[in-house]
Amino acid sequence: MPATGPDFVSLQARDLAASQAFYERYLGLVRSPAGPPHAVVFDTKPIAFALRDIVPGTDLASAAQPGIGAAIWLHATDVQAIHDALAADGHRIVSAPVDGPFGRTFTFADPDGYHVTLHDQA
Repeated sequence: MPATGPDFVSLQARDLAASQAFYERYLGLVRSPAGPPHAVVFDTKPIAFALRDIVPGTDLASAAQPGIGAAIWLHATDVQAIHDALAADGHRIVSAPVDGPFGRTFTFADPDGYHVTLHDQA
């Protein structure tokens, strides 16, 4: 039986509470009541997005850029406002907002250095 597509995305975080606060504050994500104690699962649709403690044996601190080679895109309804809030608070913007085939799009680095792209066209 073939795989039917992505169903869950999880990022390892050095400081789970700080990363949770970042995603809640800037992206407006809401924690789901589901999830194990070592993770924060957000109530996102259609695919669950989560943060988790670092897996034993993983040295995230030595990675030049965690997740390199993977593209993490999230849909947002007000991409420009999120960009402006992140920039105003000194968070790293990897690529400035542009209008393209996925609507208004930009990429930022989260607290662990993952590059996350937001777009507003569903």
